[in-house]
Amino acid sequence: MVQRRASTSQLVSGFFGLTPEYRKALFSQIHEIVFHGKGGYDFTTVYDMPIWLRNFTFKKLEEHYEKQNEAQN
Repeated sequence: MVQRRASTSQLVSGFFGLTPEYRKALFSQIHEIVFHGKGGYDFTTVYDMPIWLRNFTFKKLEEHYEKQNEAQN
């Protein structure tokens, strides 16, 4: 029989919550959208977006800046 040890820290989730890697990726993506959106988005709006819409918005911004860089070169 395997016994599970209870977490001694409330900062470490036993089951629910986001992994540290996912949290970092999530907040990095939110930062990129807010920063490169040039005032078109605020943190709360992007954070509350459905995941599919946030990913779509991120990809569109990424494509826009890639095309802009290619035009400059």
